[in-house]
Amino acid sequence: MRRLFWLAMGITIGALVVRKLSAAAEKMTPAGIGASIAEGLRDLAEAIGDFGADVREAMAEREQELRSGTGLDAPLPTGDQVQLPGRHGAHSADH
Repeated sequence: MRRLFWLAMGITIGALVVRKLSAAAEKMTPAGIGASIAEGLRDLAEAIGDFGADVREAMAEREQELRSGTGLDAPLPTGDQVQLPGRHGAHSADH
């Protein structure tokens, strides 16, 4: 029974080693290297896209902070609310 156990264990370990070596050998072929480079470039492009999205989001938040802090988002005054320098009301020319 012990011999059968060790035989099965050896076969299993041998099969795993062969599979790992085959996968490593496949990665070393030109096609495997090309696939690895392509995957790396896809990951890099995704990371750059995520970074760009984060920067745009932060810029929008900062712009909103600046606009609210400076009053740039306040509504513009209408004609009745505009006060020109030297005038004190709508009928100041009559005085």
